[in-house]
Amino acid sequence: MSAISVWQSVVLGVVEGLTEFLPVSSTGHLKITEGLLNIDVGDKSVVGFTAVIQVGAIAAVLLFFRKDITRLVVAWFRGIANKEKRGHDYRLTWWIIYATIPIVVVGLLAKPLIDGPLASLWVVAGSLIVGSGIMALAEKYGRLAKSEDKATLTDTMVVGSSQILALLFPGFSRSGATMSAGLLRGLDRPAATRLSFFLSLPALTGAGLYELKDAAGGDTSIAALAVGTAVSFVVAYASIAWLLRYVASHSFAAFIIYRLCVAALLIGLLAGGGLTA
Repeated sequence: MSAISVWQSVVLGVVEGLTEFLPVSSTGHLKITEGLLNIDVGDKSVVGFTAVIQVGAIAAVLLFFRKDITRLVVAWFRGIANKEKRGHDYRLTWWIIYATIPIVVVGLLAKPLIDGPLASLWVVAGSLIVGSGIMALAEKYGRLAKSEDKATLTDTMVVGSSQILALLFPGFSRSGATMSAGLLRGLDRPAATRLSFFLSLPALTGAGLYELKDAAGGDTSIAALAVGTAVSFVVAYASIAWLLRYVASHSFAAFIIYRLCVAALLIGLLAGGGLTA
């Protein structure tokens, strides 16, 4: 079993926090970083570690959007208690629950593939390129017409289900897939971004808790897990604040260029023997 040191957990926590919510693929960046640090990416305890430190990023979302989350939860309970108070927030909370089901089902059924052949860095490189193409299409054809309160069940299901692409193909980017899906469904940039954040909560929290047994079962210390999670939380909080300001008035162009550069570098390293797939 692989042991991740405290200093390595700091590095991985920074990478996780920076990339979890930016449309550049946190999984892809973590796998590349683990490869550069000579960490066995196929070790179950390493897979568990990376899933657990995502909980730090999720905690950042919970803190940053605490007012919105409280509003949705209150509306949900109020709607359950009183049919006359079932407004958009009540429906949106149910839609988020419904939209999480597909990724849970696929995640459980396809786990051997996700942890096996699909974990290859060649898949990461290809997914970075294909995901960039989809982001470019979203930029070109997105109508940016609907605000968050105009989102429908279909919008939420499409955005939520798009997370499957990132689950199966590391390098695709969960946030890139969900935000692109939101734009293609006609949501404006802030609405697509916020819906992406809300849908990340159940999916990533569930993944972190599910993988906890593997992370705890390896040689990595509790201290390293705690440090990686804490660093992820701090960096992710800053990333969320920056991203929400950025997407309000900027396109995906900078992210697309960055992703393609990382893909080219990764292909070069793999082809030249600097990294093993």
